[in-house]
Amino acid sequence: MKTGWMYILQCADGSFYTGSTNNLELRLQQHQVGEGANHTKKRLPVKLVYYEEFSRIDEAFYREKQLQGWSRNKKEALINEKVHELKKLSECQNKTNCKNDHK
Repeated sequence: MKTGWMYILQCADGSFYTGSTNNLELRLQQHQVGEGANHTKKRLPVKLVYYEEFSRIDEAFYREKQLQGWSRNKKEALINEKVHELKKLSECQNKTNCKNDHK
Protein backbone atom coordinates (compact mmCIF):
# COMPACT_ATOMS: atom_id res chain seq x y z
CA MET A 1 0.00 0.00 0.00
CA LYS A 2 1.27 3.45 -0.95
CA THR A 3 1.39 5.98 1.85
CA GLY A 4 2.99 8.99 0.21
CA TRP A 5 2.62 11.06 -2.92
CA MET A 6 4.63 13.85 -4.49
CA TYR A 7 2.53 15.92 -6.85
CA ILE A 8 2.70 18.88 -9.20
CA LEU A 9 -0.26 21.17 -9.73
CA GLN A 10 -0.66 23.66 -12.53
CA CYS A 11 -2.32 26.83 -11.32
CA ALA A 12 -4.71 29.06 -13.27
CA ASP A 13 -1.86 31.50 -14.00
CA GLY A 14 0.25 28.68 -15.49
CA SER A 15 2.64 28.41 -12.54
CA PHE A 16 3.47 25.07 -10.95
CA TYR A 17 3.15 24.06 -7.32
CA THR A 18 5.00 21.00 -6.02
CA GLY A 19 3.87 19.30 -2.81
CA SER A 20 3.71 16.01 -0.96
CA THR A 21 1.00 14.33 1.07
CA ASN A 22 -0.16 11.06 2.59
CA ASN A 23 -3.68 11.51 1.12
CA LEU A 24 -3.59 12.77 -2.45
CA GLU A 25 -7.36 12.96 -3.00
CA LEU A 26 -7.96 14.97 0.18
CA ARG A 27 -5.02 17.28 -0.49
CA LEU A 28 -6.26 18.05 -4.00
CA GLN A 29 -9.70 18.90 -2.61
CA GLN A 30 -8.08 21.21 -0.07
CA HIS A 31 -6.13 23.00 -2.79
CA GLN A 32 -9.25 23.40 -4.96
CA VAL A 33 -11.23 25.14 -2.20
CA GLY A 34 -8.38 27.44 -1.16
CA GLU A 35 -7.30 25.49 1.91
CA GLY A 36 -3.97 24.45 0.42
CA ALA A 37 -0.81 26.50 0.18
CA ASN A 38 -0.78 30.29 -0.13
CA HIS A 39 0.59 29.91 -3.65
CA THR A 40 -2.35 27.84 -4.87
CA LYS A 41 -5.19 29.61 -3.08
CA LYS A 42 -4.29 32.82 -4.91
CA ARG A 43 -4.21 31.03 -8.28
CA LEU A 44 -7.35 28.89 -8.43
CA PRO A 45 -8.38 26.67 -10.01
CA VAL A 46 -5.53 24.18 -9.96
CA LYS A 47 -5.09 21.00 -11.97
CA LEU A 48 -3.10 17.89 -11.05
CA VAL A 49 -0.57 17.44 -13.86
CA TYR A 50 1.85 14.91 -12.34
CA TYR A 51 2.30 12.65 -9.34
CA GLU A 52 4.55 9.88 -8.04
CA GLU A 53 3.64 7.29 -5.41
CA PHE A 54 5.94 6.24 -2.57
CA SER A 55 5.78 3.60 0.12
CA ARG A 56 6.65 6.18 2.79
CA ILE A 57 5.71 9.85 3.21
CA ASP A 58 9.30 10.87 3.95
CA GLU A 59 10.33 9.61 0.50
CA ALA A 60 7.59 11.73 -1.08
CA PHE A 61 8.72 14.76 0.94
CA TYR A 62 12.34 14.25 -0.15
CA ARG A 63 11.24 14.05 -3.80
CA GLU A 64 9.11 17.20 -3.36
CA LYS A 65 12.14 19.12 -2.09
CA GLN A 66 14.24 17.81 -4.99
CA LEU A 67 11.73 19.00 -7.60
CA GLN A 68 11.21 22.35 -5.91
CA GLY A 69 14.80 23.12 -6.89
CA TRP A 70 14.17 22.30 -10.54
CA SER A 71 13.64 24.78 -13.34
CA ARG A 72 10.26 25.13 -15.00
CA ASN A 73 11.70 23.45 -18.12
CA LYS A 74 12.77 20.39 -16.14
CA LYS A 75 9.36 20.10 -14.50
CA GLU A 76 7.66 20.38 -17.90
CA ALA A 77 9.90 17.62 -19.29
CA LEU A 78 8.95 15.36 -16.37
CA ILE A 79 5.24 16.16 -16.70
CA ASN A 80 5.37 15.49 -20.45
CA GLU A 81 7.27 12.21 -19.95
CA LYS A 82 10.37 13.51 -21.75
CA VAL A 83 12.77 12.11 -19.17
CA HIS A 84 15.49 11.83 -21.80
CA GLU A 85 15.67 15.67 -21.72
CA LEU A 86 16.27 15.93 -17.96
CA LYS A 87 20.04 15.46 -18.10
CA LYS A 88 20.45 18.15 -20.76
CA LEU A 89 18.20 20.51 -18.83
CA SER A 90 20.33 19.92 -15.71
CA GLU A 91 23.47 21.19 -17.38
CA CYS A 92 24.54 24.71 -16.60
CA GLN A 93 23.11 27.03 -19.26
CA ASN A 94 24.66 30.23 -17.95
CA LYS A 95 28.45 30.36 -17.61
CA THR A 96 28.32 33.13 -15.02
CA ASN A 97 26.31 30.88 -12.70
CA CYS A 98 28.33 27.68 -13.21
CA LYS A 99 30.28 26.59 -10.15
CA ASN A 100 32.87 24.74 -12.22
CA ASP A 101 33.39 27.27 -14.98
CA HIS A 102 36.28 26.01 -17.11
CA LYS A 103 38.11 28.87 -18.79
